[in-house]
Amino acid sequence: METSGKHVTCQLMMAVGTAVIGSLQFGYNTGVINAPQKIIEAFYNETWAHRYSQSIPPTSLTTLWSLSVAIFSVGGIFGSFSVGLFVNRFGRRNSMLMVNVLAFIAAGLMGFSKMAASWEMLIIGRFVVGLYSGLSTGFVPMYVGEISPTSLRGALGTLHQLGIVVGILIAQIFGMDAIMGNAELWPYLLGFTLVPAIVQCALLPFCPESPRYLLINCNEESQAKSVLKKLRGTLDVNNDVQEMKEESRQMMQEKKVTIVELFRSPLYRQPIYIAIMLQLSQQLSGINAVFYYSTGIFEKAGVSQPVYATIGAGVVNTAFTVVSLFVVERVGRRSLHLTGLMGMAVSAVLMTVAMALLDKLKWMSYVSIVAIFSFVAFFEIGPGPIPWFIVAELFSQGPRPSAIAVAGFSNWTANFIVGMCFQYVEQLCGPYVFIIFTLLLLVFFVFTYLKVPETKGRTFDEISAGFRETAAAGTEKRSPEELSTLGADSQL
Repeated sequence: METSGKHVTCQLMMAVGTAVIGSLQFGYNTGVINAPQKIIEAFYNETWAHRYSQSIPPTSLTTLWSLSVAIFSVGGIFGSFSVGLFVNRFGRRNSMLMVNVLAFIAAGLMGFSKMAASWEMLIIGRFVVGLYSGLSTGFVPMYVGEISPTSLRGALGTLHQLGIVVGILIAQIFGMDAIMGNAELWPYLLGFTLVPAIVQCALLPFCPESPRYLLINCNEESQAKSVLKKLRGTLDVNNDVQEMKEESRQMMQEKKVTIVELFRSPLYRQPIYIAIMLQLSQQLSGINAVFYYSTGIFEKAGVSQPVYATIGAGVVNTAFTVVSLFVVERVGRRSLHLTGLMGMAVSAVLMTVAMALLDKLKWMSYVSIVAIFSFVAFFEIGPGPIPWFIVAELFSQGPRPSAIAVAGFSNWTANFIVGMCFQYVEQLCGPYVFIIFTLLLLVFFVFTYLKVPETKGRTFDEISAGFRETAAAGTEKRSPEELSTLGADSQL
């Protein structure tokens, strides 16, 4: 491996750090709705009483609150599916800059919803910021993956997830009653999304465009070389340029790939199914049930100060994302994902047992807290960060935007299902609700073991070549050992 490929420059870290502000926005708006639930529900009740001269019916309140949570994911679905419309036309960096307009609009709608006595403004604002977040979850991993050296692609790709969990933690801290999670300041809590948007708009003009986009999409080789020299901190970028040219030649042969072609072509069918299943393994693991409703879950577990336990889960979340950052290039994507899935399944079983026995054994409340923290920790070891950046690794430049759009659509759709349905399923299943997630986690574990190849240390073209060989030779029925070591020669 080239020495320059291991060198982290100030320009590289500034570009990655600025892009990851979009990830932080996604995390913040995922977690911000959790702590002030009771206060916002009281606002809904007051507004309803003012309009209709009666208290809001409990079923209507549950529906309105579930919609407030889940409409964020609906926006994300539309946003993620629109990624390709932006990145191929305006570039990666400019796309990130443009969509901050949506963050400004969302901040205004949510921030002034109380003044206008309108829950409709809050819900529409949640949709708009979801639209922004859906686009960002496509832009950020693509941009970071394309500017990163091969040897650091996994570690830097993990920063997208780190941005998400830091955003969730900030939302949990700001959501404390003593800060902004109170009846007077909660509109500022929701409108705070304006601040990161301003910071990102100020910094993005100083960040380079993706050199892959410049060379492959715009045929600007000299400009791509200039950007690479700044990102790598060396004048010798010939290896990077040759790799991009080889990818460009592959693109000339494969042309622009549409979403329909991803599923119809044997060349892309296997990687797109892997990408979809990895995204589903992230969202249907049950993690967002914890993030969206953790305060309520801790209350049911008998925790006297659930907001502090929720913040504790956020700290664990952040800490283990950092752990993943340092081990992903050593251990590999596939191994970490398998470890995370199995650890979450065991934690979910422990959580179910603890909550089922809580009425008989009060000390089970401590077991449930440990189980939830363990659940979160194992999520950040594998299922949290890996599905985001591995999609960009599985596809070459031609099909990558369409593949990321499909993967993002799958992720956000599953996110919506969990956010909208969890309360109702919990009412039906009681403490046994996480058994459903346990079964899903075991299904995803088996799929990952059988189908997901290791991508650690391999270039984009080497990974794509592995799938081309599989499609050409008809070797989809390879053993798990062969799949896990696919392309191992290229790592030597």
